[in-house]
Amino acid sequence: MPSQWRPDRPYNDLPRLPPNIDLETKPVLKQCIRARAALAELKQSAELIPNGAILINTLPLLEARASSEIENIVTTADKLFRHLQAEGTADPATREALRYRRALLEGFATLENRPLCTRTAEIVCTEIKGTEISVRRVPGTALVNQVSNEIIYTPPETESRIRELLANWEQFLHAADTLDPLIRMSVAHYQFEAIHPFTDGNGRSGRVLNSLFLVEQGLLPMPILYLSRYIIGHKSDYYRLLLDITRKNDQAGWEQWLLFMLRGVEETATWTAAKISAIRDLAEEAVRLVRETLPKIYSRELIDVVFEQPYCRISNVVEAEIAGRQAASRYLKALVSIEMLREQAFGREKLFVNVKLLDLLTRDEDGVDSQSP
Repeated sequence: MPSQWRPDRPYNDLPRLPPNIDLETKPVLKQCIRARAALAELKQSAELIPNGAILINTLPLLEARASSEIENIVTTADKLFRHLQAEGTADPATREALRYRRALLEGFATLENRPLCTRTAEIVCTEIKGTEISVRRVPGTALVNQVSNEIIYTPPETESRIRELLANWEQFLHAADTLDPLIRMSVAHYQFEAIHPFTDGNGRSGRVLNSLFLVEQGLLPMPILYLSRYIIGHKSDYYRLLLDITRKNDQAGWEQWLLFMLRGVEETATWTAAKISAIRDLAEEAVRLVRETLPKIYSRELIDVVFEQPYCRISNVVEAEIAGRQAASRYLKALVSIEMLREQAFGREKLFVNVKLLDLLTRDEDGVDSQSP
């Protein structure tokens, strides 16, 4: 155990990156190859979707729900989809999860103008918390066991020290070496969580940054890797392995952490690719159904609109310039008549629910429930 680390004292001597060990052991490289192959399949699946908005409007919401649940902010995917365009009527947990989605998309947008950096992290955390967030300036932050209230980790203190560590984190992310990006992402994720640069929102910010880094490195076209699903399923291992590195900083601890993260990428990428394939099949099934039964109103643009999110409004059809308000209402009601959509009251407006799409997105399995209307 490093002599300078104690859980109840600020870890100002947190080792800089890269770790002074062999990160690319044989087991790690083997798992990295599998994870890269799964990511390549996910990237291909995403590029085969005719309308990318279908993915960017849906999968980040699933990630938002799961990442928020890791922090004990619990809502449902159904609530998130229902309140996506009516956030003001949502409960606090749903609003906070919706802010996570905005943070993911805002961070994605910043990649056009700057590489992933400390400022990106501040922008992401600001969106997540709904208030301006910057690097910590005050002491007193500590992580405690929620059951025993025992302090398990105290991150570095003073703004200058934290910014110095974050500058090293940035340099490591973009180092021009041969280290695989997935290994670099996993190492950098540990370091970001150990720096713990903000007073709150660090875990969610760090998970957003993982997705953004994969996009920045060209491994994905958009932030659609639903990695928090894996972390929820292995939550105790996630926190245990993070703390093991801090306690020991040894070869075994780093290898176990890297294997954990790389398995997560592989499993999540495979699951997400299967989910995307199912969405694509469902959309093509809808195209055939509407073309055959309602040829007078059929257009690919109309199908795209009702697949961009499970809860469609008349205004969505109007804004897509498919039809005026009266015709848009008539089109959606026609889709209800063939049981492709279900009409539902929501306050003073009507929602048109793509039931099979909602079922597909909210179920853990990949396929569509054949019993759905």
